[in-house]
Amino acid sequence: MTDVHLLGIRHHGPGSARSLVHALKAVQPDIVLIEGPPDADDILSLAAHAKLEPPVALLVYAPQSPRNAVLYPFARYSPEWQAMQFALSHQLPLRFIDLPQAMRLQEQPEAEQTESTPEQHEHIADPLAPMAKAAGYSDVERWWDHLVESRQGHDIDVFKAMHEMMAEIRLQLDASMPLLEQRREAYMRKCIRAATAEGYARVAVVCGAYHTPALATMPTAKADEALLKSLSKVKTAAAWVPWSYERLSYRSGYGAGIESPIWYELLWEQRAALGAHWMTRAARLLRDEDVPISSAHVIESCRLAEALAAVRNIPVPGLPEYNDAAISVLGYGNAANLQIIARRWHFGDRLGSVPEEFPAAPLQQDLTALQKSLRLKVTAEEKTYDLDLREPLDRSRSQLLRRLRLLGIEWGTVAKHSGGRGTFHEVWRLRWMPEFVISLIEASRFGHTIEQAAVSLIAERIGNDDATLASLITLLEDALFADLADAIGALVSAIENRAALAADVLQLLDALPPLVNVHRYGNVRETDVTLVGAILHSLVPRIFVGIPPAAVGIDDDAAKILWDKLIAADRALGVLGVEEFTTAWRVVLLRVARNDAVHPLIGGYASRLLYDAGMIELEELTRLLAMTLSLGNVP
Repeated sequence: MTDVHLLGIRHHGPGSARSLVHALKAVQPDIVLIEGPPDADDILSLAAHAKLEPPVALLVYAPQSPRNAVLYPFARYSPEWQAMQFALSHQLPLRFIDLPQAMRLQEQPEAEQTESTPEQHEHIADPLAPMAKAAGYSDVERWWDHLVESRQGHDIDVFKAMHEMMAEIRLQLDASMPLLEQRREAYMRKCIRAATAEGYARVAVVCGAYHTPALATMPTAKADEALLKSLSKVKTAAAWVPWSYERLSYRSGYGAGIESPIWYELLWEQRAALGAHWMTRAARLLRDEDVPISSAHVIESCRLAEALAAVRNIPVPGLPEYNDAAISVLGYGNAANLQIIARRWHFGDRLGSVPEEFPAAPLQQDLTALQKSLRLKVTAEEKTYDLDLREPLDRSRSQLLRRLRLLGIEWGTVAKHSGGRGTFHEVWRLRWMPEFVISLIEASRFGHTIEQAAVSLIAERIGNDDATLASLITLLEDALFADLADAIGALVSAIENRAALAADVLQLLDALPPLVNVHRYGNVRETDVTLVGAILHSLVPRIFVGIPPAAVGIDDDAAKILWDKLIAADRALGVLGVEEFTTAWRVVLLRVARNDAVHPLIGGYASRLLYDAGMIELEELTRLLAMTLSLGNVP
């Protein structure tokens, strides 16, 4: 006789996790089945590794189409994580039993595939809302928190109660159950049947509480197979990846997210003096911002939270009571005063870690090695690096960050700065986002190292028919500053070919400033820019030839566009400082200024530049102005 124990939980719920651990100790199962992707069964045993530090996530993806990926996050207090740890520490068989992503990735809309929402039921408009309302709560999350997550967790009757409640709710909703949910539950039942057929006497099934009624009364195996038989499979791979508390929250868009991961961590670890720990954390963060907060503020906040719980007829204060008390006391009655610490208070800078020896894509391994050698810390908190490009280490850091940006991984952004060391100076703000791992896997098709992948990506963009001259020059700037020597030759050839075919002087004008920028700043990074100089010497004369006719017969809107581009060109030529170009530029300006058919805005700008350069006297300028304002011309 097989005993199947259905343990319904809430994902990332510390109370559910505490009750689950107690139930598993009481049940002493022979096998543990968990709602999760069977695609990752081969790496489940790695969850016992001492250096695998939550929060982490299981990444399941299709190697042939890495963008098709799903992440399953776990915190230390996630019930599924605790179930894994129990099974592995007791050397019990452990399996995931949700519908494999191999059967789901090809059917899901692409926009939904990068977020795992294991207990999301968007077809149901708050199924627990009536229960919460009957209990006197307007907020379902708050009701569930007080009912389950804030419990001591030393009994297993809570699972029976949750099962009965969900069974009543599903009596009203099962008729509208989407096909995907039916298939998920059919596959879970299939896995339970397989475990019982193998002779396991006590089977523990850990799943979202919503699913337990569907697993308690099983239809025939034939009926479940009929639901699953039409599903085709794709090849999948899985890996453990770091996750962050911020991405565990519902504010990040995660469907099974929670309000405050740090609060739930305290619920899991600090049952005693919970409020004092929470308020002290807020006080320390406010003091770091030079806000005058004393221990008396903390004491009064805790007292107020207790009073609020009594007024609201709640046994113990929860997160809403402590938050309201913090606003009143620490924020002096204004919630905006706590916004400066909100992110650090609720999420911190918590980012999990995965051992380097774990299976990972070659590109991820290369990045990990580079991060280590360049001493770039991976953290969820924003960190600023002030780089001196004359130093080899800082220059290599800049090159890595720029290569990653080419691959679509915006780990760092360049900050504006004033003063300092001019062109030798870069300020980068770095903040690691867990979803970058998907971008890395997607970029793996370009190569096995960051440098190789960046070069291959540039080659692909060069061959794109939609590439404009300006976009190719921007790409050249990126390649030069990222020190991608293997890509520069092909880029220069592409730019020369595109420039030779470009008949529009506006397009050529757009190309001039970035080329000059590359030519001027390349040497700071010890980059060879001689090829850029050759492009400039062929491009600039064509621009000069095209400007006078481009300024004739145009309306005011077109003149404004041309004027803006001429301003940028004048600045670029001034920066370049080539005497040959400067002389030719002034000749062009003279032709423009003395041509009556040129639009007045462009003619006036040319006259002003010539006067500033000492090329025309005040009398000549006065004559040109008088001609423009004569009665024969439109004002």
